[in-house]
Amino acid sequence: MRLRTEVADVTTWQWPAGAFDVVAAIFIQVVTPAQRPTFFANLKNALKPGGLLLMQSYRPEQLKYGTGGPRETERLYTRALLEGAFADMAQLEIREHDSAIEEGTSHVGMSALIDLVAKK
Repeated sequence: MRLRTEVADVTTWQWPAGAFDVVAAIFIQVVTPAQRPTFFANLKNALKPGGLLLMQSYRPEQLKYGTGGPRETERLYTRALLEGAFADMAQLEIREHDSAIEEGTSHVGMSALIDLVAKK
C-alpha cells in the first residue's frame, strides 16, 4: 500500500480528477464561504469511484467555547450546509459532537465539532 500526500493551497491547486481513494479535509475554515462551492466540487471530483471523503470542522457553537477556530460564524460549518453540498454522494454520514481536543497551543479544550464521512 502506498500513501500519497499533497501540500498545497486548496483554493488554487489544480486538483486531479479521480485520483484519490481518500481525501481528508480537516479544519478547513480557511476556505471562505464564496470559495466553498468550488472547493467542495474539487473534493468530490478528486475522489476515485467508491472513494471516501473525511471532513472535520467547527460548528457555530464553537464560538461559545473560544478554544480555537475562526471568530466569524460564516466560516463555521452546519449540518444543513454539508447535507446540501454533499447530497450527491453515494453515502453520507454527518455527526455533530462536543469533544475535548488537544491540537497544538491554539486548539485546546472542549470544542463544537462536525464530522462528515462520504462515499463517492
